[in-house]
Amino acid sequence: MKRNLHDYLVFCDMDNTLLTAKEGIPECNRTVIRLFIQMGGRFTVASGRPPESIRAALGDIRLSLPAISCNGALLYDFSSNRVLRHATLERSQATAAILDIMQKFPQIGVEVMAGAGEMYVIRANTYTHAHQVDEKLSGVACPVDSVPDGWVKVVFAADPETIRKVGQYAKTRYYGRENYFLATNSIYLEIMPSGIGKASGLRDMCTLLGEQIQNTLVIGDYYNDLEMMQQAGYSVAVANAPAEVKAAANEVTTCTCTEGAVGEFLYKLIEQATTY
Repeated sequence: MKRNLHDYLVFCDMDNTLLTAKEGIPECNRTVIRLFIQMGGRFTVASGRPPESIRAALGDIRLSLPAISCNGALLYDFSSNRVLRHATLERSQATAAILDIMQKFPQIGVEVMAGAGEMYVIRANTYTHAHQVDEKLSGVACPVDSVPDGWVKVVFAADPETIRKVGQYAKTRYYGRENYFLATNSIYLEIMPSGIGKASGLRDMCTLLGEQIQNTLVIGDYYNDLEMMQQAGYSVAVANAPAEVKAAANEVTTCTCTEGAVGEFLYKLIEQATTY
């Protein structure tokens, strides 16, 4: 890896990598991220969260690059508060999936994110409520037909066993080719636009910035980070990642998310850059 910090473009997953929903960002991560950016390093996030939630979680951290949001469906520049790219679901196919799954699984929570990541709650449960509270999201409760156009993703939320069953059920159904299902957490299953994910967001971001993808560093923890990690110039898995994610990474941190895994790795880059 290069020694000049400005050569790095670091894309960091958020939940269970940079932070936990309950505890937030460890202070050591905040300190080292600020130092990394002050010394010329370029740092941003690649998250399933919408911009509103990313902003709330980061607090006083000012990203030095646009963010990959909504699992790649939105590229968002916080410095100008602009959506740089907006990929959308095929609404009729997503609606068919929602109605079918809601009928099959009466307790499933359903959210639609549209526009710049605004949340619309189609069916609430304890998991959608926790999602809003933990990620500081405002939401509008409404029937599916009342959600505005420009859907970026659908989130099904329930206990891990129900989500597993929904994922299995979805594999037996055909709702069209324009969307696909993506497990993003043990309690979330999402519908995303076909061809869109964190990896496509990484590629598009490099194109927008005029950068080579070989200069990217990706830090992640879950299966939905795998393709992005494989595309990046260098990939890092945090210590709490599943074995398959660790096996796919170039490096695994010593620390877990809550122990400051991101700070650990960024400080290593700083040390390399300042050691002659």
